[in-house]
Amino acid sequence: MKGKYTSSAPPSHSSSTSLAFIIKIVAFFSLLSFSLFFLYKHFSVYTTATQNQQLYFFNSTHTNNVLAPAPAPSPPRRSGTGAGAVLESTGIINEFGIMTADFMVGEFEGGLMQSSVVNANIISNREKDKRENDEGEVIKVEKFRVCDVNLSDYIPCLDNVAAASSSTNGETEKGKGLDCLVPRPKGYKHPIPWPESRDEVWFDNVPHTLEHNEGRNGVSKKDDKLIFQGDEPQSSQHLDQMVPEIAFGQRTRVALDIIGSGIANFGAYLMELNVTTLSVAPKDHESQIQLALERGLPAMVATFGTRRLPFPSQAFDLIHCSRCGMNWTLDDGVLLLEANRILRAGGYFVWEALPVSNYEGKLGDQWREMDDLTRNLCWELVNYKEGHIAIWQKPLNNSCYLDRDSNVQPSLCEADDNPDDIWNVNMKKCITRLSENGTYGANITNWPARLHSLPYRLFGIKTDADVSREALYRADSLYWNAIVDGYTSVFKINEMKIRNVMDMKAGYGGFAAALLDSKANSWVMNVVPVSGPNTLPVIYDRGLVGVMHDWCEPFNTHPRTYDLLNAAGLFFVEQRRCNIRSIMVEMDRMLRGDGRVYIRDTTAVIYELQEIATAMGWTSYMFDTEEGPYSDWKLLICTKPL
Repeated sequence: MKGKYTSSAPPSHSSSTSLAFIIKIVAFFSLLSFSLFFLYKHFSVYTTATQNQQLYFFNSTHTNNVLAPAPAPSPPRRSGTGAGAVLESTGIINEFGIMTADFMVGEFEGGLMQSSVVNANIISNREKDKRENDEGEVIKVEKFRVCDVNLSDYIPCLDNVAAASSSTNGETEKGKGLDCLVPRPKGYKHPIPWPESRDEVWFDNVPHTLEHNEGRNGVSKKDDKLIFQGDEPQSSQHLDQMVPEIAFGQRTRVALDIIGSGIANFGAYLMELNVTTLSVAPKDHESQIQLALERGLPAMVATFGTRRLPFPSQAFDLIHCSRCGMNWTLDDGVLLLEANRILRAGGYFVWEALPVSNYEGKLGDQWREMDDLTRNLCWELVNYKEGHIAIWQKPLNNSCYLDRDSNVQPSLCEADDNPDDIWNVNMKKCITRLSENGTYGANITNWPARLHSLPYRLFGIKTDADVSREALYRADSLYWNAIVDGYTSVFKINEMKIRNVMDMKAGYGGFAAALLDSKANSWVMNVVPVSGPNTLPVIYDRGLVGVMHDWCEPFNTHPRTYDLLNAAGLFFVEQRRCNIRSIMVEMDRMLRGDGRVYIRDTTAVIYELQEIATAMGWTSYMFDTEEGPYSDWKLLICTKPL
C-alpha cells in the first residue's frame, strides 16, 4: 500500500501538473505561430516591394523627416594624400560584390510621399538653437550676422596665388573667408523668370551695372527694369551661312563666349539653337557677368591671365571673341595657346574685330601677327572679312604639327604634359598635343544623342574601378534619373521656375542630364571638386558645361546667382579639408532669394548642416530615405528667404 501510494500522486497535484504542461504547450505554439507570422510578413513586404518596385517612405517623429527620393550612394572612399589621390567609388553593387548598372531603382509613390510631407510633424528650425549629436555633446550654432551693405555685390578675389598662400595643409585659414551673410541690395525683388528674363531684368537687382551699360550694347532703362535689345545676334546669324559645317545645335553644342563689353547676347541667341554658351569675363568686367546671370544665361567670372582656365582640354566646340579686348598674340601667343587647349579638335574659333578687315597701320599689324600665329597653330582660316569676322578651324590630329619645320614656334608640348591638369597650373607656351588615334575628344556624337552616348574619355578617368567605368556611368545615369523623377513628380521643381542650377559635386553630369531629360527649363553649372577624380572631360563630351573648383575657397560668381544648389555627398568628403560652415555661407551668397538647396549626405553631416542652415535663417526640412529613419543617408531641403 505504501509503495502504491508513493507511486501515485494526489489528485490535486496531478491536475496542477497537467495544467502547467498544457500552458507550456500553448505558449510554445503561440510563440512559434507569432514567429512564423512575423517572418511571413517580413518576407512578404520585402517580396512585394521588390515586385512592385516601389519606394517606401518614413517620417521621423523628432524632426521634419520624409523620404529623400532615391537610394543614397555609398560614402566615397579616400586613399593617399593630395587632391589627385582621392579615389571615388559609386554605383550599385550586386550580390557578388561587383559594381553593375543592371539594377532597378524603382518608381516614386508620389501620393504617398506628398501625404507624408503634408502630415509630417514640422518643427520650426528657427525656434531651435541646439541639438545633441550621437556622442551626446550639445551642438550650438550662433546666428550668423549680416555683412555690411557695401558687400551686397561682393565677388571673391580671383588672385589664386593669394588664395593658395592663405591655406595650410589644404585647410582654409580661419578668418580668410566671409564669416557673415552677404546682404541684398535695397529694392531687390524676386528675379523675373525665364524666358522673360532674357529680355528684361529688375534694375535694383543689378544696381551697379547701369552706369556701364546704359545706351551701349542695346541696354536701356524703362521704369524699374533694364531692357536688352542687343544687336550682336544679327552678326552672329551669319556664322551658319559662312561655315555651314558649324551646325549649331548638332555638331556644335558647347560654346565659350569671351565678353569684354557685351552682355551675352551671343549666348542668348545660340540658346534658341540648342547651344549652351558659357560667357566669361575678367573681374573688371563683372557687370556683364552679373547681367548675364540675372538674365538666366550661363556665365562666370574668369580671365585669361597666367593660370590655366578651370576647363579641361577639348571642352568647347566653338570659342567666340567679339570686341573682347584680347591681344591674342601677346607674350608669344600664350593666350591663344590656352584657347587652343580648351578648343575641341575640329572646333571653330570666331574673332569679331576691326583688324580682321584692316590692313593699315596698327590694326594691320595686329591682323598680320594673328594670321601668322594661327598658321603656326595649324588652324585653317575657313572664312574671313565678312562683317569683320574671321573663322578658324582647329585640326583633328597632330599630323600638321609633326610636318612643320622643327624651328617653328610655338612648339608641341612634351608628351608627358597633362592638358587636363588645370587647378593652379600656369599656362604653357606650347601647343597641346591631340590624341594619336584622332578619336580622343574629337569624334563626338551629334546632339542630342551626345548626351547619353558613352564618352570615349570616360576610360581615361583615374578611379579605383578600372574595369567598371562603363557600369558606373550607366548606374549613375539611372540613379539620377530616378532622383530627378522624384523631384519633378513630388517636389514639382519644374513648376518652380528654376533657371540657374549648380551641381556642386557633379560626377559624370548625371543630375544635369536628368534635368534635361525631364524637360526642365534650366541650365546647370557642373562643378567638379578638386578633392575627387577629374570628370570634367566626360561632362563636356556629353554636351554640358562645368568647371573645376576647390570648395575650401569661394566660387567666382556674383551674389544671388543660382536658383537651386544640388550637393550629393559633397560635405562628407570636404569636411576633412574645409570648414563646412564656410561652404554653407558661400552657398548663401550664391543663392537667390527664395532659392533652394538639395543636400544628400550622411545623417551626422545632415544634422550639423541643418543647424547651420537654421543659424543662417534658412527654412529647412529633413527627409528620410526609402530605407527608413535609421538609414545613414538623408536629404535636407532648404529655402533661403527672399
